[in-house]
Amino acid sequence: MFDAYQTLQKPAPLSGISRSYRPKDEEGDQLPSESTRVQVQGEQVVAEVFSAITKLLNITATKDYANCEARADIVVDGQVIVPQAPTTFLLFLEKKLVDIHTFIQKLPTLDPAEEWHKDISQDAWATTPTQTTRTKKVPRNHVKAEATDKHPAQVEVFYEDIIVGYWTTIKYSGAFPATEVNQMLARVEKLREAVKFAREEANTMQVTQQDAGDRIAAYLAGTSYTQG
Repeated sequence: MFDAYQTLQKPAPLSGISRSYRPKDEEGDQLPSESTRVQVQGEQVVAEVFSAITKLLNITATKDYANCEARADIVVDGQVIVPQAPTTFLLFLEKKLVDIHTFIQKLPTLDPAEEWHKDISQDAWATTPTQTTRTKKVPRNHVKAEATDKHPAQVEVFYEDIIVGYWTTIKYSGAFPATEVNQMLARVEKLREAVKFAREEANTMQVTQQDAGDRIAAYLAGTSYTQG
């Protein structure tokens, strides 16, 4: 998880850009297009982290289910996320959810100053294209005094900025919408409360390969769990 966190804190691999140039007229400079693809997809990194967490939780749950009899359901909004979880696993999960919360809290989010949409061709978020101008300084003559039979004309040279072309820019990003991150954080908080309640309930009660990690990962990802 630490390596994934480090990866997502580097803005350059998460960002991409596409710039194309069009001269104002046929005599204008021809400049090559510029593009950088998004190298790191936040969703893919999160999926890999969740996959590793799923395996770890499944292994731990299997061991704890075998060793403990005290257990309780983890229930969120009336839905049983993990049935009959042993106390040892609930304790482990409480601590691990702190790490998950920290990880999600630090996820990179899209710049709110931009308007973003999903670009399927780039497999990334993209901004609306913006256009800027390219200018060139062109010398101009300003006659301060006309020529006479005794004196030459007094001419002052100045430079004027002339539009010679246009840049069209699109920004790309592999970061997350802030609303999506907030929704994930809310689910983690709900699950933490449910785990704490289940642990307290299990402590008052008298106890196969477990799929607790798959169920938890599906909940945190906001998807439905289908037992294999």
